[in-house]
Amino acid sequence: MKNVIASTMVFMMMVSIVGFVSPREKLVSQKTHISFFSSTPIEDITANNYKANSTLDTQSGEVIFSVPMQSFEFEKALMQKHYNGADFLDTKNFPRSKFVGKITNLSEIDFSKNGTYKAVVEGEMTIKDKTNRVKEQGKITVIDGVISAESTFKITLADYGVVFEKGKPASNIAKTIEIRLVGEYEAE
Repeated sequence: MKNVIASTMVFMMMVSIVGFVSPREKLVSQKTHISFFSSTPIEDITANNYKANSTLDTQSGEVIFSVPMQSFEFEKALMQKHYNGADFLDTKNFPRSKFVGKITNLSEIDFSKNGTYKAVVEGEMTIKDKTNRVKEQGKITVIDGVISAESTFKITLADYGVVFEKGKPASNIAKTIEIRLVGEYEAE
């Protein structure tokens, strides 16, 4: 009988302790891939960045992306030179872009259960020192504790101070480009 009482007490203590252990809250992605695609009748341009970082707080829904702008890689070296130049994104003076926002439908996402969940994110995106409110959709996938997020959306370059009135960039670069992001998150 003493063993049953002792075992019950140990079990109850373990349940109490586990009950107070906080689940993973803040997740970090250092495996974030961001790409952009511009399509015009003259040419298509794609660039990839594998050096972006992101955090995701599963309790508050806060999402942050920090993107080193000089880390975008292009197929052609001349494209990369123009992209980084003062007439385009001026990455020397504006080395990072940033997004700070929240998942607005957090209650519909179960980070502890395998599945794919629709995510609605609202926040502020800053590129080249210009900040705009954005609201986009994406998805969060949970597979055996590994959490990934992805989204595809469009931005208008002029909203971030990137405007071409004449010359080759005006005809070769789309006014609105498609952004795709994929991040895989781990506990901090």
